Order: sequence, then C-alpha cells, then structure tokens
Amino acid sequence: MQKVVIDIPDNKINFFMELVKNLGFEEVKRLSNKQKEFVEDLRHSLKEVEQHRQGVIKLQSAKDFLNEL
Repeated sequence: MQKVVIDIPDNKINFFMELVKNLGFEEVKRLSNKQKEFVEDLRHSLKEVEQHRQGVIKLQSAKDFLNEL
C-alpha cells in the first residue's frame, strides 16, 4: 500500500472526505498542524537542496553551521 499527501482547498474538504470514504479506502488521516508545518519545512529544505545542486544558491557548510553554535 502507498501513502499520498495532497493539499485540498478548505471549501472542498468535506466533498473529498466523503468521496474517499465511499471509495472504500482503509484509512483517511488528517495531519496535525505540527505535521503540516514539518511537511512544509521539509519541502522548503528539499527545494533549497535542489537549487544548490543547480548552482542557484550556495548552502552553508556543516562546519560553518557548527562554528556559529
């Protein structure tokens, strides 16, 4: 089984949840605000890594990061 995370407009969520239930999927789980924040932070970080790989931005090295602490 695979998991899918999608963004659904607030005005469509009730329709979507009813549709998913009627299709017989086993479990529908809403993310908590903390989980949503984690996902958004992860997306942002992955975007920065991709930009770094493309040479668009330069990321801070781990050594520089640790020196700041």
